[in-house]
Amino acid sequence: MKNKFIKSTIILIVGGFFTKILGMIIKIILTRLIGTEGIGLYSMIMPTFMLLNSLAQLGLPTALNVLIANEKYNTKNLISTAIIISISIDIIILIFLITSSTFLSVNLLNNSKLSFGLTSIGFVLPFITISNCLRSYFFAKSRMYPHVITNIIEDLVKLIFIIIGIPFFIVKGIEYAVAFVIISNIFCELSSIIIFLFLIPNFKCNKKDLIPNKKNTKSLLKIAIPTTGSRLIGSIGYFLEPIIITYVLTCIGYSNNFIINEYGVINGYVMQLVLLPSFFTAAISQALIPIVSKNFANKKYFYIKRKVKQAIFFSLLIGIPATIIFEIFPDILLKFLFKTNKGIMYIKVIAPICLLHYIQSPISSTLQAMNKARISMIGTLIGMIIRTISLFIFSYLKIGLWSLLIATSINIIFVTFFDLYFVKKYLKK
Repeated sequence: MKNKFIKSTIILIVGGFFTKILGMIIKIILTRLIGTEGIGLYSMIMPTFMLLNSLAQLGLPTALNVLIANEKYNTKNLISTAIIISISIDIIILIFLITSSTFLSVNLLNNSKLSFGLTSIGFVLPFITISNCLRSYFFAKSRMYPHVITNIIEDLVKLIFIIIGIPFFIVKGIEYAVAFVIISNIFCELSSIIIFLFLIPNFKCNKKDLIPNKKNTKSLLKIAIPTTGSRLIGSIGYFLEPIIITYVLTCIGYSNNFIINEYGVINGYVMQLVLLPSFFTAAISQALIPIVSKNFANKKYFYIKRKVKQAIFFSLLIGIPATIIFEIFPDILLKFLFKTNKGIMYIKVIAPICLLHYIQSPISSTLQAMNKARISMIGTLIGMIIRTISLFIFSYLKIGLWSLLIATSINIIFVTFFDLYFVKKYLKK
């Protein structure tokens, strides 16, 4: 037990290193193939993608992680119940997108080219939810190799499809190329599902395993709903982001072309770069959840404190050197990775703030593992409200997309210290 967290963390970090390299290669090739306009359109769709993905999963992967780790439930029934609930939501979302994507793209996002991409989201979600539910089993059992293997294979599959597919679809129009990038996630997630099913021991299920029962459903939703509440709130704020920016900046005189290009620079170049270390910290958080869950139930608070401190230490061990590099060499990194010099000043401002973002993930995961997801949800809600109001106000000051960076920074600072306060409070027992 003592070495399991460190071992799991090391496996995830090493695996994360390789997947991040592949991820960066994918982003570089994607950026070069679809250009700044394509990245801008893709970035405008992603908030909706994240919102619907949070809604579709309903926090069930996290709930599975916690409950399977406790070893008091029928694991197969938990997984099948979670998948059935998620797929039901996915079907509703798909119908909604098919009927309303044109309205969303034209009336809310102010760009008809986004319609195909929005519809594509509905077809991808079922594969993501099934994959993440199966992935939770391995996290709960502290088996990190399947997670690492599937991430690498997913990226390889995506890389192949992007290289082959984008040149074909971009001739038909940039909107088709962007929609294809989203659809390619189906093949990535499908490869993971096949591998997970192959690696789960004693995969054979009987009728009892497949039919949801009241106890498991109630236990899943008790954890999942507050957890998804937190993520959903964050996703709603993210969803409102391009709508507010487009509305306000257009009202005060900025062109639609300027907004799409600058939004693409921030989300396609700047945030992709400064959030690189967050993949590793997310991996650390995943390794932390089953350990905190088990020990909190046994009231081993001192042990949990030690593991949380280790998680923060590992996060900063990765985050601090990365931040220094971002501050000193932003131009070199942008030129090397994306063949652009756009976004240098954005990086210099946001990179130090992201140090707090790197430690936010393990702190928030600790609250969830202690069944305090409701507290995390409240913090996320307040942070989202502050961020949305800040974005609206600062957008009127005619400072372009700097309003987005300021609002994002305020949100990161507030939510991190809010969650940290309550983690300390509940571990003082």
